[in-house]
Amino acid sequence: MTEKITALVTGANRGLGKQLAIELVARGAKVYAAARRPETVDLPGVIPIQLDITDPASVRRAARIAADVTVLVNNAGVSTRANLLIGPIEDVRLEMETHYFGTLNVIRAFAPIIEGNGGGAILNVLSVLSWLHPHTSGAYASAKAAAWALTDAVREELAPRGVSVSALHVGYMDTDMVTYIPADQKTDPAVVARLAVDGVLDGAPEIIADDISRHAKAALSDTRGGEGAAPSSRA
Repeated sequence: MTEKITALVTGANRGLGKQLAIELVARGAKVYAAARRPETVDLPGVIPIQLDITDPASVRRAARIAADVTVLVNNAGVSTRANLLIGPIEDVRLEMETHYFGTLNVIRAFAPIIEGNGGGAILNVLSVLSWLHPHTSGAYASAKAAAWALTDAVREELAPRGVSVSALHVGYMDTDMVTYIPADQKTDPAVVARLAVDGVLDGAPEIIADDISRHAKAALSDTRGGEGAAPSSRA
């Protein structure tokens, strides 16, 4: 993908989304920086846009405004740290509404736009917890696993329409979502953003950004526990 890029990045007001927007602007892209509260977007060179991915009306409105998009980055997310048995069911639903249905809302709205603009790419920001499912983050891991399945399915569906679909898998990053994690266990989101944009431009189906994610992916095919054995949640 070498032509001029027009990108929309969800959750672009902080964390990895902010770094992805910065990286795309640095490469000459026109960038819509989407957030539920667009006044919190403080990046030079972007176009702030209101978008709540869990609100279909908000998604439709954003699609009408950003009708020239060729690259969609589904980054918006939430982490309630709810477990599945005793965590608030509202938190479990929020994780799924955001990471699965919210991502699907945005893809359904923008895939025809990208196709109509001559093709392009979609990046879904997933997680190492797409593959590892600790009970302490059961809601988040379940939603990210569902989003991984979604990503694989829409990749196949959109390939004939000139739209590539990439999945980004990454562990802990140095963002305000995981301030409780020691710094030496977190990756710089600016580094992840560079890897992610490189992968999207290369049309990579999967972008694995750190060692913990590489180890988790390798464990998926580990047959030492017998056929169909699940990977350990200890990375």
